[in-house]
Amino acid sequence: MKSIRSGSRLVEILRGLDFSVSRGTFAVIQGPSGSGKSTLLGLLAGLDRPTSGEILLDGEPLSTLPEDRMALLRGRKIGFVFQAYQLVPTLTALENVMLPLDLTGRPGREARQRAVELLEQVGLAERILHYPVQLSGGEQQRVALARAFVTRPPIVLADEPTGNLDTRNGELVLSMLLQLNRESGATLLMVTHDERIAAKAGRRITLVDGQIVSDTAT
Repeated sequence: MKSIRSGSRLVEILRGLDFSVSRGTFAVIQGPSGSGKSTLLGLLAGLDRPTSGEILLDGEPLSTLPEDRMALLRGRKIGFVFQAYQLVPTLTALENVMLPLDLTGRPGREARQRAVELLEQVGLAERILHYPVQLSGGEQQRVALARAFVTRPPIVLADEPTGNLDTRNGELVLSMLLQLNRESGATLLMVTHDERIAAKAGRRITLVDGQIVSDTAT
């Protein structure tokens, strides 16, 4: 369960959730606005803690991990694609992509080479030294995608990754996510309202009012 206090009221955002995701799965989370989709993704990434209950990542309980160990686990195992990009404004595109590798102690030369390769892959070879404010929304999302991929994570969590993009850039981002899932066996869990994306998933989880109302293979 996840709840927050609003004045004198205790508001339940998520309740009664009990599910698991097998390694290598591509699953989508759907539901109306306010149903708890983004909150759930944040809990699964260890960015937030449940009010009660437990979340296991490869058998390891997240809620009992100290923050430094949680950050290390997240850096090694999870790539997160935010709808709002969440790039560091004072860092260039290259530095933003290198950041997860820097935080996990990878050598600078190795981190730079990997980051450059990914930025080239997403079509930003000429923009690597630009700051986020100098990039369009589509370019920022592609930087965020490269950052999520840079550690070769076994799990990718994506919160409406194509929601702010035009059709062309949305297709590029989706293609790269599906390629990572298909070729490396990474688990892909995506929040989306786009039925075209949901149709490509192997599993569809639907939330309404903080509860799972359906969980079906597609």
